Amino acid sequence: MEGTNHNKPAVNKDYRILDIHNICCYYGNIQALHQTSLYINQGEIVSLIGSNGAGKTTMLMSIFGDPVAQTGEIIFDGKNITNLPTHQISYLGIGLVPEGRRIFAQMSVEENLQIGSDVLNCEYFEEDRTKVFDLFPRLKERRNQLGGTLSGGEQQMLAIGRALMTRPKLLLLDEPSLGIAPLVIAQIFSSISEIAKQGVTVFLVEQNAFSALKIADRAYVLVNGKIELSGKAEDLINNPNIKKAYLGGS
Repeated sequence: MEGTNHNKPAVNKDYRILDIHNICCYYGNIQALHQTSLYINQGEIVSLIGSNGAGKTTMLMSIFGDPVAQTGEIIFDGKNITNLPTHQISYLGIGLVPEGRRIFAQMSVEENLQIGSDVLNCEYFEEDRTKVFDLFPRLKERRNQLGGTLSGGEQQMLAIGRALMTRPKLLLLDEPSLGIAPLVIAQIFSSISEIAKQGVTVFLVEQNAFSALKIADRAYVLVNGKIELSGKAEDLINNPNIKKAYLGGS
């Protein structure tokens, strides 16, 4: 796509790479987001936590254009992407790891990664595949194995790897711990921290609030489609109300 630059710029944590202003989203007649706003600075890991049905996935997917925000605007890297189709949003440098992973079960690990690289016409395939295999050595061991035969944790690694093959400036992660063994969850969250260290901004939607807050710079709490609280992750993890509602504390 003309004008697209997938080379990662030097990280500037004072630069808002994503700015969401007062968006409302609907599924049919049901309003899922109510004039919701948030921002993400370049190089941050920002977590969005909340209970089931709070609108977390809707918030994340609205950035990717599905559903389209009915009001308000979404600004990514200085461009208004509110009404762009998902494929154009992807070309601009947003990668998505959807809930449930959605890998191609009948394709090999390598073929799944190639699908991700197709966004860039596979120009950097070998270089980026090496980076993914360095991040997830398990995938290298299973490079010729069909995606559908992988464990849940390995499939999540593959879904993240496939998104990284698009060279995203912003990586959207929807419930990466869902249905994964606790030991593997720790590995997945460690890899997310490593991805951020490599210069990719991360927006993490996660019901496992404790794991999400531990690796995040900042976080938002979403309740019934509205942001009820935000701040530094270290402050929220020690907030008595957050502990009681989301962390199993008293």
